[in-house]
Amino acid sequence: MPSRSGSRGRRPRPAPEVAAPTAVQVSSSGSSEEGSDEEEEGSEGSGDGARSPGGSASKYKAAESEAEAEDPCLPSCPICMVVWTADGAHRVSCIPCGHVYGRHCLEMWLLQYGKKKAPCPQCGKRYTQNNIINLYVPEIVVPNNDLENQVLSLRERNEYLEKQQAKLLEEIKEHKRQIMLQQNVIYESNKKRQRVAEQSSDGILGAELIASHTKDIDHSNLSSFALQNEFLVDGARVMGIDASSQIIFTSGRAHGVSAEHILTKVSMFHGHGMEKIHLPPGTKAIRDICVLPGGHVVFASLGRKLSIFSVATNNVVLQYDLPAPGWSCSGDYTTSSHIYAGLQNGMLLVFDIRQTSAPLHSSMGLSTHPVHTIHCAVDGSGSRKVFSASSIGPCVWDASENRPSLVSGMENQGVCISLACSSPSSDVLVASYRPRVELPDAIATSQASTPQSPAPTGSGKLGCHTLLRRTTATSFARDHICSGSVSELRMSKSAIIPCRDNQHLFAYGDESLYGVRTWRLPSFQRYTDLKPHRQPVLDLRYAESSTGERYLGCLSAEKLQVFTIR
Repeated sequence: MPSRSGSRGRRPRPAPEVAAPTAVQVSSSGSSEEGSDEEEEGSEGSGDGARSPGGSASKYKAAESEAEAEDPCLPSCPICMVVWTADGAHRVSCIPCGHVYGRHCLEMWLLQYGKKKAPCPQCGKRYTQNNIINLYVPEIVVPNNDLENQVLSLRERNEYLEKQQAKLLEEIKEHKRQIMLQQNVIYESNKKRQRVAEQSSDGILGAELIASHTKDIDHSNLSSFALQNEFLVDGARVMGIDASSQIIFTSGRAHGVSAEHILTKVSMFHGHGMEKIHLPPGTKAIRDICVLPGGHVVFASLGRKLSIFSVATNNVVLQYDLPAPGWSCSGDYTTSSHIYAGLQNGMLLVFDIRQTSAPLHSSMGLSTHPVHTIHCAVDGSGSRKVFSASSIGPCVWDASENRPSLVSGMENQGVCISLACSSPSSDVLVASYRPRVELPDAIATSQASTPQSPAPTGSGKLGCHTLLRRTTATSFARDHICSGSVSELRMSKSAIIPCRDNQHLFAYGDESLYGVRTWRLPSFQRYTDLKPHRQPVLDLRYAESSTGERYLGCLSAEKLQVFTIR
């Protein structure tokens, strides 16, 4: 039999009739290794009387090349190059040597030889009609990676569209609720105006009352919250929002016993855009995250580390050793090189990222309790102020002094568990408290003469939120107080959201709701409740991009929510 390359070079691409098997000629001895390409070409007339010696070979070679070019991955018969089938005349079959062909081609190969035996076209081992074995297969699988990838792409697209649909339905529901609230306010306003007009004997006085009430209604809807996206997270504790890059960072622990702590990078508008980032050994649990300008993130951790993370490279590019576990961190609005760290022992450290050896300043706090919150702000005179909070209450740090000062009037209020600051002016602060265990009536006594919202029901402990308003460049005065359901153990974050006309909203993860409740400042009039979680809200972050988009992030141990604020 001639070599395989010579025989394949002359196979045509036949239909199920079998002109193709005649393309390979053998010598009279029947051996598949005898003869040569030249002998095959010289015996074309006897092999197939229909072939002309002129251009038939090149024509069949072109037909074979065309068949192979269509798809080289198709499972086809080596004799005729036609795809075999699971049944029928051209069903897939094998002979004793193990080579596989279409049954029709094997039978025609025997007929061509005119003998009871014929050589295998590939190895030359002879077979008979009885040696042809049908292979029973349920189906012939034709691999097609393009189709597989297309199916996967369509499946992902379908999941994304389903989430988008659910998100749009939530937005529509929220808009309807806001419209209904606005309609109720307008209805109540019309009733009051009508009542004022009927009861007033002086038309001018009635008009003034109506105008005043209408002005209040125009500003009743300060902002609206639309749920932009929801992400399932596992064991998350704190978060940070890069509004300009539309990226959120959350901290948590990887799966498994004694697993390391990781940072998760979440794309705010893509459901599949979650990336797990492994931290350097010894980092341990992250207690606070702050997004810096210029594509960097700083976080403080219980492994006595203050780390600077590059958003572009997904790596920790700088790490400071701390004398105690880190509980909080913040950037500086006046300079892009200074960062702050609050420690478990009550200390406050100031670092310059241009110096990697030691902190610029180190100051002791008023107590050895952890500094759980830090805000850096600029007052009306342009000087830098640092506000912090530990369990004893909110403090103001001045760069010219080594120790902070407790905000006046905030002594013996209870255990301070959160501090929200309006940025960047810091004219408004809200400190959240829970009662001390040894003094359960302390908060009730301090609130006796202050109007409060109704006490919440459900889980949690009755605490309070205290509004502090700036009176001078360095001092604050206590204003309204509002009761709220707080955690008995956790120190949850809170946020102040700026609104139009220099008004603000205060947001806090209420324990009775397992969700976020917002109040209007300074009155603490209840504004709206956001979509709840199945577990308590642990962290709240407000962020605004350089182009004016505003976002509120809400994080529980199992879920991350992103709201757009309009």
